[in-house]
Amino acid sequence: MLTSILFICHGNICRSTCAHYVLQDMVNRAGLSEAVEIDSAATSREEIGNPIYPPMERTLKSHNVPILNHRARQLRREDYGKFDFLIGTDDENLYYMNRICGGDPDGKFSLLMDYTDRPGTEISDPWYTRDFERTYQDVVKGCTGLMQRLFGDRVKK
Repeated sequence: MLTSILFICHGNICRSTCAHYVLQDMVNRAGLSEAVEIDSAATSREEIGNPIYPPMERTLKSHNVPILNHRARQLRREDYGKFDFLIGTDDENLYYMNRICGGDPDGKFSLLMDYTDRPGTEISDPWYTRDFERTYQDVVKGCTGLMQRLFGDRVKK
């Protein structure tokens, strides 16, 4: 059965794209790429069509995370029906996810850090903090927890 995951942040050029690439790399290394569909989107329209932000790309490359072809897009109402998990990076994302999708009747919304020992924690936006490494580390923790939730013993801790 295919599990579909959509990561969401403000502009879809830093955090959600980082999570998309990190999880895709984890899934590929675990040999589970046929079991998961991963994408990312923005709550805003500011960066539509733009690639991953260069400092985020450099951070991912420094950790040997493959960079995929990406152009920022905005979350759409129909994404709610298409994806099993819609995962934001901060509370503002959740607010706009609810507005764009018209609510969360099926309980598909969460924060990425909800899959860690720090549920409810926001992932800082490196656009403002300039700390791309910290964002990367938080994303890795969240994606590792998500992998454990989805695949349990089929993945290494």
